[in-house]
Amino acid sequence: MAVEVVCIASWNADLVSRVARPMARGETVLARSFDISPGGKGSNAAVACARQGARTAVVARIGRDDFGRMGLDLWAREGILTTHVEQVDGERSGVAQILVFDDGDNSIAVAPGAGAGLGAAQVQAAQATIAGARVVIASNEVPQAATLAAFRIARAAGVTTLLNPAPAAALPDELLGLTDLLTPNETELRSLADLPADVPLEQGAQRLLACGVGAVLATLGADGCRLWRAGAEPLSIPGWRMDAVADTIGAGDTFNGALAAALARGLPLEQAMRRANAAAALSVTGQGAIGGMPTAAQVDALLATRQG
Repeated sequence: MAVEVVCIASWNADLVSRVARPMARGETVLARSFDISPGGKGSNAAVACARQGARTAVVARIGRDDFGRMGLDLWAREGILTTHVEQVDGERSGVAQILVFDDGDNSIAVAPGAGAGLGAAQVQAAQATIAGARVVIASNEVPQAATLAAFRIARAAGVTTLLNPAPAAALPDELLGLTDLLTPNETELRSLADLPADVPLEQGAQRLLACGVGAVLATLGADGCRLWRAGAEPLSIPGWRMDAVADTIGAGDTFNGALAAALARGLPLEQAMRRANAAAALSVTGQGAIGGMPTAAQVDALLATRQG
């Protein structure tokens, strides 16, 4: 069976400490707990995509170490194709040091490790898989050379490209022009468009559309998401406010993975947005990046409560 979604994927192990609040510079506090769990925006999105029923592959670069084996084991359990994963000697796999606060918010520092070496040559080796897919997804956690190579292949083959510009970084005009769907959060949108805090988000979205982006879909947390396309009125989809929130790690990745899976199934963009919103909401009811990532059936059940 052909792959439906290809993730140009970052991988790292999440080193998660739970503390009461953000720390001041130079301050030391005692953490209530510590855990090591799977992470990386690309890997997280791939897991979310696979749990929504899409046949998913990752293109990634990892170290030949314990954290690298953790990634391979995860992808095997989730049914994700790893043919295009390169495991290298002498380099550490990526890690993310995460502080989770009592209000569920978090701060994250990522060291990409071996993932920093993911390049165009490795992506070119996956050309047939990418060209045969329906959606290719990437984030700013992988080198831009790899994303550009993947999006060039996808554009030539008529494959939808989805870019999550996180963490925020400058994007070259060529990459913007190759992006069918850009999915920043509010902070990332303002950064990309050089938009002051007192200026409406729509002006930033219009700047990015003028650079050649096909559509800008801003994620707004519990407020849902808003879509801008050239020549069309903005489209807002309401979010969900969940009663039990463990943490927000991986919510954005879940949104992007679920969105890619829905688009790969051929769903209209508005319907795909609704599914992505619901999946992201469910994700914050579990701990860690993938602990709460839902299945397609769980998303269906949540959507049914609003339709009723």
